[in-house]
Amino acid sequence: MTRWSPDAALRLEEAAMSLFAEQGYASTTVPQIAARAELTTRTFFRHFADKRDVLFLRDREFPDVVRAVLDGLPDDLAGMTLVRTGLRRAGAEIERWRDPIARRQRIIGGEEQLRERELLKHEHLSNAVRAALVERGVEARQAEALARVSAVVFDTAVQRWIDADPDTSLTDELDIAWGDLDRLFG
Repeated sequence: MTRWSPDAALRLEEAAMSLFAEQGYASTTVPQIAARAELTTRTFFRHFADKRDVLFLRDREFPDVVRAVLDGLPDDLAGMTLVRTGLRRAGAEIERWRDPIARRQRIIGGEEQLRERELLKHEHLSNAVRAALVERGVEARQAEALARVSAVVFDTAVQRWIDADPDTSLTDELDIAWGDLDRLFG
């Protein structure tokens, strides 16, 4: 029996992304994705529930990455400083994926059902930040508020980064987004 394989998952992801870009999300079928990846439809369904799931492969891991980064920061960092530092470090980790992230965002932006799923990604990030804050002793209500705000700031920075000049970094956009928030609520 073939088990879940990172190589197969990545091949399926690349095949799907190429087909979505070429012929549109709605016109692409799972058998087409599997054939492009030179795998079987059965293998596809060992890795993904449906073709929509392919677009969110990396999103499964990102909240865990953020949580690990937050957990690894010095104990003397708290609240807003902890979250800003953690998201900045996590953001630096994904900067090399700018083109695939931009391609994915274009596909998601054109499909309402995918935009709804994208909101779950936001929720998972918020939950990871909240859990890390509570574990560090931040009061639950404050942790919830900060986690939700930080997820919005992160999503805003990612979209600005994708739309910005190629020399702009995600960490720069995160700093700008936090600065905007500071000025709004100063």
